Amino acid sequence: MRKDGTVTEEHPGRGDAAPGRGAPGTGAPDEELMRALYREHAGPLFGFVLHLVAGDRQRAEDVVQETLVRAWRNLHRLDPQAASLRPWLVTVARRIVIDDHRSALARPREVDAAALEQLPAEDELDRALRMMTITDALGDLSPAHRAIIVETYLKGRTAKEAAAELGIPAGTVRSRVFYALRSLRLALEERGVTS
Repeated sequence: MRKDGTVTEEHPGRGDAAPGRGAPGTGAPDEELMRALYREHAGPLFGFVLHLVAGDRQRAEDVVQETLVRAWRNLHRLDPQAASLRPWLVTVARRIVIDDHRSALARPREVDAAALEQLPAEDELDRALRMMTITDALGDLSPAHRAIIVETYLKGRTAKEAAAELGIPAGTVRSRVFYALRSLRLALEERGVTS
């Protein structure tokens, strides 16, 4: 114990024995001291720890709780008449944050579940496979038939718009669409796709 009444924690987190002067929930002097410690120090300690854990409120609450539990375990060493126990509490909280950080660095990195959520759903996977098959089948078409399917079905143009884009009459577009779809259907059937 220091002259200012604070206690240095020799082995933080190693399960020091509970104080012998009273047990929690019995209204003993230790319980009253803990309530007073909480009222006086929990708020400022939370603000200090929140800064250390980069704004993670849940983590800060956990560290404050652990700090106060360690204070309870060390009540038999603390001087209730001391000017302030806050320096001891701040030191303990800081050590908890540092120990947790070191522990996290020593553990293997956890896989982020968000990557699994980015996998396509079954229907999206089926759609992607269909598009790959259609793209492959389009390669079997003549350049004129492929161009007409791309303009009308894939780009969504009307016969008039496709005619203007390709520089051919609108009637020719309609005729090519008919024959291109027939050729595409045959190419898909060769790949095992049936309608």
